[in-house]
Amino acid sequence: MDKVVLDATTRDILGRKTNKGRREGLIPAVVYGKGVASKNVWVKLLDFKRLIKKSGESTVIDLKIDAKDDRNVLIYETQKDPVRDNYVHIDFFQVRMDEEIETEVELEFIGEAPAVKELGGVLVKNIDAIEVKCLPADLPSSITVDISSLKTFDDRITLGDLAISKKIELSIDLETVVALVAPPRSEDEMSELETKVEADVTKVEGVVKETASVEGEDKKEEKKDK
Repeated sequence: MDKVVLDATTRDILGRKTNKGRREGLIPAVVYGKGVASKNVWVKLLDFKRLIKKSGESTVIDLKIDAKDDRNVLIYETQKDPVRDNYVHIDFFQVRMDEEIETEVELEFIGEAPAVKELGGVLVKNIDAIEVKCLPADLPSSITVDISSLKTFDDRITLGDLAISKKIELSIDLETVVALVAPPRSEDEMSELETKVEADVTKVEGVVKETASVEGEDKKEEKKDK
């Protein structure tokens, strides 16, 4: 697989002082790995977002620090601002290209399931990512799942149906179901759901009445005290 390139610069600023860099469109990051001294760097927010959009998070990155220090890294962890939804910190894990790594790869669902479009079913995705073990050069950015083969409610897509390189070792059984289409609920099932909801509401009302009863007992006790 082709590596993607991301430029970075050495970062000497730590703690809350990094907020100034964030306001200038930079993300504070740290690079570390097995037998590797950690190094603090800056990466541009716009460059990182473009990389994620194009290649995803499961890909080997050629991180160029100060345009001279090249390192092969994986995105180990990211942190986001919950309000602005922008990246505020990144952990890069440096890897050796001759040593196997264990990481998670996302499943990319493509196509359209006839059982959904024509039969009104509901697509069920049992898993959206899988753990893999391989050399960094063999790591895919994602694994494609074409759901157009789901023509009936009996059809299933298993892990063994996916086009996965033999160089990649999987942590789960090939018979694991990845996706299927469930039939739409019948009128009887919908009616049963409505009945369950009404029953739940009744239970809530019962709790309220019980509370009112306790309050009444409190008032009786107050009268006795008087």
